[in-house]
Amino acid sequence: MAPRRRRISTAIALVSLALAAPLAAGCSAVDKALDCVQTADAIADSVTELKQAVDNAANDPTQAGEALDSIEKNLDEIGGKTDNADVDKAVDDLGKAVTNVREAIDSGDETPDISPVTDAAGELTKVCTP
Repeated sequence: MAPRRRRISTAIALVSLALAAPLAAGCSAVDKALDCVQTADAIADSVTELKQAVDNAANDPTQAGEALDSIEKNLDEIGGKTDNADVDKAVDDLGKAVTNVREAIDSGDETPDISPVTDAAGELTKVCTP
């Protein structure tokens, strides 16, 4: 009788595991999507800070660099958390736009064109929205 109970217990455990695995994977996908949305939201805030920093560059030129640093930090976070090709492309595009703005500032441009950063951040927000 004991071997039969053990087999039944083992079978129940295996069935439970088989049923739980897709649920865990589903939660993982949801968690990734939420991470994407939250990071995109943080990037949007950083883009707003960048716009304000560029508008006030004469008062404090370091603010733009700090906003760009914040965007890059958030891009690093989101880049490692997704396997979505659209998100990866949006992250790459935003990274390139940030690099271009940083290079413009480093070259002495006090009012660089940040519209590519804004556009790329908007695209990232769009692809992160479930």
